[in-house]
Amino acid sequence: MIDKIFLGLGSNKGDRLKNLQNSIREIAQNDKCKIIKCSSVYESKPFGNKDQDNFYNCVIEIETLYGVLDLYYNLRTIEVKLGREEIYDKWSPREIDIDILFYNNLIYKSEILTVPHKDIMNRDFVLVPLVEIANDFIHPILNIKLSEIDLSLIGKYIIRKLNDRLI
Repeated sequence: MIDKIFLGLGSNKGDRLKNLQNSIREIAQNDKCKIIKCSSVYESKPFGNKDQDNFYNCVIEIETLYGVLDLYYNLRTIEVKLGREEIYDKWSPREIDIDILFYNNLIYKSEILTVPHKDIMNRDFVLVPLVEIANDFIHPILNIKLSEIDLSLIGKYIIRKLNDRLI
């Protein structure tokens, strides 16, 4: 089977674009991961705690030899390496945030990880870049193509699409 693993990346602390670039570089340098596609970068208003700087967000598609939990722990290691502090406030500013959005058609829930990511349907800054690179991907719970999701029903957080490309 060909992997269809999608990661959401976000940064609103420091050099946001460089933080996204560095996280993609770290993932690509891992011999168990391969970057397949990368969306455009979108600037968005913060979700949750609104008293902080805007985010830069993108979505990447990868292939990996990691299982879902090993991938999760590897991504946490990358976040810490790139300066993310262990923050107890869920909505705090961060140098980098890397979320597993989809891991093939896996439906998984534990205390530390839920796949598909539970807030995909609430965030245009996740759905718009996802549709950009994977419009035919079928949401494993909703059983519809991403391109069939009515974006008008989703909260509006995107401010603009940047011209910068990450790969």
